[in-house]
Amino acid sequence: MTLPTLFVPHGGGPCFFMDPAGGPADPMWQPMQAYLAGLIERLPQRPRAILLVSGHWEEPDVTVHVGAGQPLLFDYYGFPEHTYHLRWDAPGAPEVALRAKALLDTAGFPTGVERERGWDHGVFIPMKVAVPEADIPLTQLSLRADLNPAAHVAIGKALAPLRDEGVLIVGSGMSFHNLRVRGPQATPGADAWDEALVEAATDPDPLRREARIIAWRDLPYAEFAHPREEHLLPLMVALGAGGDGPAICDYRDHVFGWAVSGFRFG
Repeated sequence: MTLPTLFVPHGGGPCFFMDPAGGPADPMWQPMQAYLAGLIERLPQRPRAILLVSGHWEEPDVTVHVGAGQPLLFDYYGFPEHTYHLRWDAPGAPEVALRAKALLDTAGFPTGVERERGWDHGVFIPMKVAVPEADIPLTQLSLRADLNPAAHVAIGKALAPLRDEGVLIVGSGMSFHNLRVRGPQATPGADAWDEALVEAATDPDPLRREARIIAWRDLPYAEFAHPREEHLLPLMVALGAGGDGPAICDYRDHVFGWAVSGFRFG
């Protein structure tokens, strides 16, 4: 069975674990938490492994993590002390990483490997919600530091065979990511951007869908939504890997006055 690909919002810092007793301290995050908690059960089958692309890891060449397991990378700042002692002890998936590298090398993408970097919060925060038992192996793939949209769609296309091998490809970012604006004054622009993004990303014509997302800067309020596009590029990878199948927006809510969406491809 061919698995779909996903683009999911990973929230803000350790947002789902701010209450030491468990859960988000702010109910604003509860709908996103519920969406993430249902990711695996909504799939046609349970994946044997996850390959995740986070908006928090960039390398000159796309790079895969080949470690069998690693500590978490607490790459957020100014949060309560208990959030720096969270655990998510899933095993790595080095064989999936090496398979991904082989696919990317064949497609003409020089691909690095590394085994020391911890999983950043774009990995362990959403996955701690989605896979609380940490019982699905995971490997992380970096973004390419040039942040080229077409290249990241092509990277996704190269990885698509993994979908037939029981591997769930997940892009983890935020469909809106401008930390300088929040509250009601951000909502009109964020809503206009989100409406345009959803229309482009779910275009029923896969060639037009791809072209519209590669040209994301042409959408209204694009640079208001993403002064820098690293949190949008995981969407490009998921879209590319999703192929010509249907594309749907399967989550939409507001946080900080931002419209935030999640997508499912293929």
